[in-house]
Amino acid sequence: MTNTVTPPQDFEKKCKQAEREHEARKLEILLERVKKQIERRSDDGRKADSATPPLMAVKDNTSRFLARSVVFER
Repeated sequence: MTNTVTPPQDFEKKCKQAEREHEARKLEILLERVKKQIERRSDDGRKADSATPPLMAVKDNTSRFLARSVVFER
């Protein structure tokens, strides 16, 4: 077996290409997930529209509770 030594430029090019391919694959997976979520929501939306009435709006008193809901106040 022969060990081949690649010049540093070639190694950097291969690393960058691998990063681009990895990012492209992550984008493909993300797009697939989003498409599935949209399909589920549209399917659930059709079922929910006919089965349940719309929710009532929340009153204006919620503004004082929002300040307390912050996890990291300090």
